[in-house]
Amino acid sequence: MPAPFVPPRQVKIGDAAAFAGCTPRAIRHYHEIGLLPEPERGGDDRRRYGYEDMIRLLWIRRMADAGIALEDIREAFAEDPADAQGGDGIEAVLERVEGSLAAQEAELRRQRTAVQRMRVEGSRMGLLSDLVTDRLKGLSEGSLRQADLDTLLVTERIFGPLGAAVQATRFVALATHPALREESDRIDAAEEALDDSVAVDDPRVAQVAAERSAFESALHAVIEESGLNEDEDALFEAWETSHLETGDDGENESGRVMTVLEATGKMPYDFSPARLRCMELAEGLSMPTEDEGGGNPRLAT
Repeated sequence: MPAPFVPPRQVKIGDAAAFAGCTPRAIRHYHEIGLLPEPERGGDDRRRYGYEDMIRLLWIRRMADAGIALEDIREAFAEDPADAQGGDGIEAVLERVEGSLAAQEAELRRQRTAVQRMRVEGSRMGLLSDLVTDRLKGLSEGSLRQADLDTLLVTERIFGPLGAAVQATRFVALATHPALREESDRIDAAEEALDDSVAVDDPRVAQVAAERSAFESALHAVIEESGLNEDEDALFEAWETSHLETGDDGENESGRVMTVLEATGKMPYDFSPARLRCMELAEGLSMPTEDEGGGNPRLAT
């Protein structure tokens, strides 16, 4: 008759790792950080692991698989080595782990939603926030340009989804009014022509500024006439509702919303002095002032 199987009293590190479902390197790391005591060594100076060593190693693996950091596992064993797998010693650790896992679940849901939006939209527009993509829905294919999405991406980074959704009104108007888009392209090209070879006091600077101011006034009139500005009330309401439901703390999907001052120093724009002066003049022309005769707002000239 074959001899009955007799389990070993101790095993080498390779067998211990295979049984626990890890690697010898991981076990050595546990030794280095004081998580798993160094076992006795055999005559060949190799580590030998007994029953108690294996029990502790198995609990370490289960706790690590549950998402508990090795440092926290070590503290849990230090607090109650005899019963580290239960009791109140790791209650605070488990609470932190549960909160971390909940955050990870929320992040995975956000990522999946972004991917689904991108598949539905068929472009990078799906990577913008829901508030922005909802604002742009219904536009005909090709009417929205990549440069429009680039601008909305930057705006969302600085002002958050609500700011970008409000700005999206501009691109909806341009996408649905070809003549307005054509005029926008013309003025954009004129501004880009104000490169470093153009002096800040060149007459073209003031001329382009006046054209930009007139265009912005015309764009605003179209937005009002088409009723697009009336939709902004619904945007603010949706934003407030979303904040109440999610408890948003002021961060957007790409991190904390920066102030305009912070963004000015961190987002590069290759604008020449002449173009910057043009922008300054255009802003001054578009600034409302009090009319001396009747007190009605007008554009300063």
